[in-house]
Amino acid sequence: MRIQKVENVNLALDFIRSRNISLTNIGAEDIVDSNHKLILGMIWIIILRFTIEDINEEGLSAMDGLLLWCQRKTAPYKEVDVQNFSYSWQDGLAFCALIHRHRPDLLDFHALDKRDARGNMALAFEVAERHLGIPQLLDVEDVVDAAKPDERSVMTYVAQYFHAFSSLSKAETAGRRLGKFTDVMQSVYDMQHDYEARVGRLIAAVQAQQGEWRRTHFEAVYASARGLSDTFNKYKVTTKRTWTDEKIELDTLLGNIQTKRVTYNLAPFVPKPGLTPHDLEAAWTELAASEVRHRKAINQYIRESRDILQRNYGAEANAIRAVLSGISAELASLSGELSVQLATVDGLINRAKPVGASLRRLAELERQCTAANIDEHDYTVYSVEDLEYDSAMVTKALQKKARFIENQSAVRNMTNLTPAQLEEFEATFRYFDRDGSNVLNDVEFRAALDSLGHLFSDEEFASLYDQLSCGSDYITFEVYIRFMVELTEDQTTPEQLLQSFRVIAGEKEYVTEDDLRMSELSSPSIAYLVKAMPKSDVSADGFDYLAYLRGVFQR
Repeated sequence: MRIQKVENVNLALDFIRSRNISLTNIGAEDIVDSNHKLILGMIWIIILRFTIEDINEEGLSAMDGLLLWCQRKTAPYKEVDVQNFSYSWQDGLAFCALIHRHRPDLLDFHALDKRDARGNMALAFEVAERHLGIPQLLDVEDVVDAAKPDERSVMTYVAQYFHAFSSLSKAETAGRRLGKFTDVMQSVYDMQHDYEARVGRLIAAVQAQQGEWRRTHFEAVYASARGLSDTFNKYKVTTKRTWTDEKIELDTLLGNIQTKRVTYNLAPFVPKPGLTPHDLEAAWTELAASEVRHRKAINQYIRESRDILQRNYGAEANAIRAVLSGISAELASLSGELSVQLATVDGLINRAKPVGASLRRLAELERQCTAANIDEHDYTVYSVEDLEYDSAMVTKALQKKARFIENQSAVRNMTNLTPAQLEEFEATFRYFDRDGSNVLNDVEFRAALDSLGHLFSDEEFASLYDQLSCGSDYITFEVYIRFMVELTEDQTTPEQLLQSFRVIAGEKEYVTEDDLRMSELSSPSIAYLVKAMPKSDVSADGFDYLAYLRGVFQR
């Protein structure tokens, strides 16, 4: 029997050696003879070879690799600090942390009583055996109550966790791989769908714009044509640029889709009919042609509207010039009775009034021409400024002519004045009537009198002006002429004669023979007066002209 036992054990040992496991200092007889120490050593070697030695974590193998794996998996749990395979496992929290990290559905780590080492250990062993298929190689007391838990026993048991979760990791890896592929396919699908949707929107927008241009109603009105031009220019720097950016982005997106499909060995992407790059390019080419046609139509109507503007301006300007020329011609040919002439001038003034409204219309046309960049006119040579000046001159001529006729009517019946005197008075009035109002204020009236040699003191002038103006602020031409006639007409009223003697006497109360000779009196007249006038009481060579006049007119 012993021999058979030894042969059977040798068969087992030969198999172990065939797996490159070195067995030293142990033979079949040691096992048959129940050498516990050697048997336990051999069992540890077998466990180490088949359970622990194939563990690899970041380049570390066997025990170091398993320890690093435990440390990495329990790192998020602040109550767990795995430094070895003995003391670090006594509170059972490290086992619970490994289970919770990989299967949080099996236990709630955060609800554990961290001080209940025995309860935590029992829970971990039970969950591991029931749900993870890990046999309970240890008893709770082997770890919790031991002064120093056996490292090899704990390591062997922990290795079961590594292998159990490694299998789980493989399934997770397969799931991640499939999930990654699904994510890629979803991403590619989303990109393809986005491309087709955006191409469809861009083509639809381009076609809608072309339809809007085809429906545009053109008018030969510059403001309307200019508005269409401004709208088109705004389209080019806003909508068209947005579309251009979108087209470039779509070209890039299509390239990215094809590159991504090549990266994952997928078939090339073929967009739906009507949404292909060829369809987009065709729509883009047709858009460019439509832009050219629309721009050409706008420019044509701008040219036509500019010509219409010039024609309207020319017609209005020439009509104004014709009216002004007609008025000037009739004014130049005036003749006949003064009353007829005045009525004719009044009629011409009424004909000239509508010219103001015509000039305002012409100014508006000029503004429109300026807005249309029309600097020179093809249908007239008259500018607004020219016609405004001509109109002002014609109006001024009519007003002057009317005043002239009125003044002539006023002086027509004046007597005892030569035409030269009347012309002098009228010319003086016109000279000092600087504003053309046909009236003189006090300053202008006094200046006119001074220029004619008629000097008055301030008191005399104030009284005279108040009398002639009848309390108003001016003196009319008719009042002025009548006063000048009265002032200068050769009449022999006592007042005029007294005034004449005073002038000759130099305001003295007497007049001398030498004073009389200094005047324009003839020698016979002087001789008569010297003989007729009484001697003055205040001057030996003077004559009392005041007494002479009283004696003459009292008789």
